[in-house]
Amino acid sequence: MKKYLSLVTFAHTIFAMPFAFIGFFLAVTTTQYHFDWLKLVLMVLCMVFARNSAMAFNRYLDRDIDIKNPRTKQRDIPAGRISPKAALTFVIINCLLFITATWFINRLCFFLSPVALFVVMGYSATKRFTALCHLVLGLGLSLAPIGAYLVVTGQFAITPIFFSLAVLCWVSGFDIIYALQDEDFDRSQNLHSIPAYLGKVNALRLSTFLHVLSAIFIIMPAIETHVGFLYYIGIGFFCAMLIYQHLLVKPNDLSRVNFAFMTTNGIASVVFAVLFLLDRLWIH
Repeated sequence: MKKYLSLVTFAHTIFAMPFAFIGFFLAVTTTQYHFDWLKLVLMVLCMVFARNSAMAFNRYLDRDIDIKNPRTKQRDIPAGRISPKAALTFVIINCLLFITATWFINRLCFFLSPVALFVVMGYSATKRFTALCHLVLGLGLSLAPIGAYLVVTGQFAITPIFFSLAVLCWVSGFDIIYALQDEDFDRSQNLHSIPAYLGKVNALRLSTFLHVLSAIFIIMPAIETHVGFLYYIGIGFFCAMLIYQHLLVKPNDLSRVNFAFMTTNGIASVVFAVLFLLDRLWIH
């Protein structure tokens, strides 16, 4: 179990899971649908199974690339701790578990489950042909709030889409920052990424632009839905974390990329989600 948790870097669940809770409780507190423990558990399971599938498939597909990259050659498959066959079996099992879980939620979630898997798993192949791979990763994680909203309601709505757009821009922006570490390697292997395509300076500028868009989209739900002062505190904190990570990383100094990637973004998502939930509880 420890090996498989390492394979999927389970700690990175901290990025999307808080936004899934946002989507779920947004639906519970703004529609006629009531809280349901079973749906909450199924939502969490879907998040875990989908992410396990996506991350393990990424490691499986990139195993020949990872072994050449000094930064990634100690990952579980290139290091021999998990075999490619075992990783692929893990992917298939989690895909089946994800689809099965959606069956017990509602028909819309079940019918959309293959689409969701295609998006979250498709990211793994995109770096081979497009520098927009970061946006595809962002799209995959952006399914969290709207997917959780669909778990409760079985219907689309504009407010969770704003949250999804915020996640798309936020994740795409910080993934560009993370990819700065592999700029030279990506070029040498003919892999596509924004840093390899634009260089460090322009890549950071694009990341900044995406994070500005994320800040705008995180404000938009306040226009569509009644919110309290805690939500505005959450907005301020989230935006402050976006600014802070850009202060940490410079084109000529990538020493704090991992801190900017994991710590600041993890704190941003968790604190924002907690303030959102407290705000909904206060209003509701």
